[in-house]
Amino acid sequence: MIKLSKKKVENYTGDMVAFLVRKTADRAPSCVNHSTQAVVDRAYALGDFAGEEGKYLMYYPEKSGSLQARRVLVVGLGDGTLSREMFRKAGGTVAAAALKTGTKEIFVQVPDGLDFEVNEMVECLTEGLLLGAYQFRKYKRASVDEENPPGRIEAIELGAGDRSAADHGLRKGRVAAMAACAVRDMANEPGNVWTPSSFAEFGRALSGATGLTCGILGMREMKKLGMGGILGVNSGSALSPVLVTLEYQASKKSPTLLMVGKGLTFDSGGISIKPAKGMEDMKYDMCGGAAVLAAMQAVAAERPKGLNVVAIVPATENLPGPAALKPGDIITIYGGKTVEVANTDAEGRLILADALAYGVAKYKPAAVIDLATLTGAVVIALGHHRAGLFANDDGLAARIIEAGDRCGEPLWRLPLGKEYSRQLKSEVADIRNVSNNRAAGSITGAAFLQEFVGSTPWAHLDIAGTAYDFTEKTYMPKGPSGIGARTLLEVIRNWK
Repeated sequence: MIKLSKKKVENYTGDMVAFLVRKTADRAPSCVNHSTQAVVDRAYALGDFAGEEGKYLMYYPEKSGSLQARRVLVVGLGDGTLSREMFRKAGGTVAAAALKTGTKEIFVQVPDGLDFEVNEMVECLTEGLLLGAYQFRKYKRASVDEENPPGRIEAIELGAGDRSAADHGLRKGRVAAMAACAVRDMANEPGNVWTPSSFAEFGRALSGATGLTCGILGMREMKKLGMGGILGVNSGSALSPVLVTLEYQASKKSPTLLMVGKGLTFDSGGISIKPAKGMEDMKYDMCGGAAVLAAMQAVAAERPKGLNVVAIVPATENLPGPAALKPGDIITIYGGKTVEVANTDAEGRLILADALAYGVAKYKPAAVIDLATLTGAVVIALGHHRAGLFANDDGLAARIIEAGDRCGEPLWRLPLGKEYSRQLKSEVADIRNVSNNRAAGSITGAAFLQEFVGSTPWAHLDIAGTAYDFTEKTYMPKGPSGIGARTLLEVIRNWK
């Protein structure tokens, strides 16, 4: 869908060419194409376009002019400090304008002479273009929108002077964007289509295509292993649970990074049932699991050296069936720790506890990162703009925060401590799954998970506020954002 072009922009005959320009203090923005510069000059003189970030100018060139494309788009980069996110948003702006006009083919001229690395510029432009072009229309008939049919971008070409650097950036951007789009695809599927077994099917298919090692634990194996968290949450569902593992091995001597993602394919809350309003969004409760599998898709494409990577997804539904967990029930997690289930809607931490304890015991990782749409409390604390980060290791937390900043997926670190863990004290079991009051709900959720990783460096990302309805951006659609996969990939790429 996207590639570097050997054409000159003047020779491109497709639907649209796009230029990126900087705002200047006292004159019109400068464009490399002379005929486009004349249009920009006129728009600037009228006060219609000055190259502000996020603003664009579109016009339709004469066939006898220097450009052969049907449309010309000029996108402003503003006059602020150039950043990765600025180019990502610019790519999204190009994609949005293309979709609005029914454009199928785009040529984007990568600007020269900017004080920014070409490989990073192209990497982020590529991400913005592909993420901005994303659509999920699997279940929508074309006839429904025949009065205002949606556009569909089919081919994108990039023109760049430094082809070697541009090619490097293009490959990185494409891998990362495709991972995020895979998360969106999984999350957009309804709960009656994307079921626990779908995670197993994705893992097997990825293994077959790439050579990653895939393992599937079913109910029988979970019972033998004593995974009472997954089995307990699953007890109200007619569908069997699965625990999916995907393994990439760089070498036997390399350290292992373990990634664990919550795979609740639908969460009704169980016996502690959720309100009806908004419950349809609970099909998104598997976005953490989708993110770690999509990150493995990217790992398989890039084959990093010096780091082994393992992903685990515990997957089930949480429904109020006749055999479902009841508030007050006591279950036993893998490894023997007992849990008083005070609220069946705090189920994600139960299945993650099994997966974390099992993964730490089996793989002895150098570090663990888990992702989960874990708590509504993190949305109250941080809104839909940042994911919550909790960690028992400052170095690991710093790595993840830096990775999130580079990806436009910002995080905010929240505290942990014994005072929060004491809120989970149970009179009848080793630990309760929720505090007996609502205070610090996202922190106590993380404190619960911390009980199952021992001394292993660990970080928990609560993505309940960002997995869907994330901050509006040009490359972020309504619905699932695909967040997490690119941040994980960035951590892996920069692992030392």
